[in-house]
Parts: sequence; structure tokens; C-alpha cells
Amino acid sequence: MDDRQVQRHSLLAAFMVAGAIVWTAPASAASNRKCAAPSLPSQDAVKRYIERSEKEWAKSVATNDASVVRRILADDFVWVLDGRLVDKKTAVEEATEGPGPFLTNVADYVHVRFFGKTAVAQGSETWSKTGGRRGKFVWTDTWVNRAGCWQIVNAQDTVVAIIAN
Repeated sequence: MDDRQVQRHSLLAAFMVAGAIVWTAPASAASNRKCAAPSLPSQDAVKRYIERSEKEWAKSVATNDASVVRRILADDFVWVLDGRLVDKKTAVEEATEGPGPFLTNVADYVHVRFFGKTAVAQGSETWSKTGGRRGKFVWTDTWVNRAGCWQIVNAQDTVVAIIAN
């Protein structure tokens, strides 16, 4: 191996190590914090908890109940919401500021599937806003069990307008 190849391999190794530290630090830091979610004895209990929590989060959009958002979102949470990235801090701030134009937001359905210590929740919500606007959120949330604490680490929401007839 010539000097350029050694230098390139050393640089690549340094980036890989730095990347591993960056990507694993939030997960381990999040798992060391006290869990705001209850301890759950069975997969059925976890499923009911996730379904209930998703419905509470939907309702909180119109009631500005930030306690729901604080409880169910992991500290390293990432949300893709209508084309923008939102972290937990921003989600809590926005929930605290109030419902804005939302008058109602109700979960239509929530389906939960388990993959070991991960659960994928998929559902939709129907909302109404000031000015008579109506629409839906169609979403997928990824829940992870870290040391007995089930929280959302990633969410993807798509906004769908409802056109009046």
C-alpha cells in the first residue's frame, strides 16, 4: 500500500469511528434517562399503550397538551412532517404554543405490528382547522423499547386535503 492509500484508509477509518460515536450517542443517552412511560407487562399491554398514546397525541394537536408529546417521544426523536424535519424539542415547543389553526384532530385508526423490541404503528387522523379547512394526516411511527421504555424514535406524516363536494 502506498502512502496515499494508507492516508485514505486512515481517514476513512477515522470517519467511520466518528460516525459510530455520533450515531450511537443519542440512543445510549436516551436509554439512560428515566422513562416517562409506564412499565408494561405484556405485548398486548404495549399494543394498547401505543394505540392509546397515538390517539392522545392526535387529540393533543387541537388541545396543546404537551405532556403527551414529552412522554411518548424519545429524546433522539426525528419527525418528517409535511416536508420538514422536527426533533423532540421543537415538537414539545410547538405543542406548548397551542393548537394554532387546529379545531379538532381525531385518530381514525391505529394499527400496531411488532418486530422484537420495535413496533411500527400506522394510522390516520382527520382534522379541521379555522376557516372550514379539513384534512387528514396519514402516518407511520416507529416505537422502540429501550430498557423497558417504549417511545417513538421516528415519525413520518403526510398531509392529505379533503376536498368538499
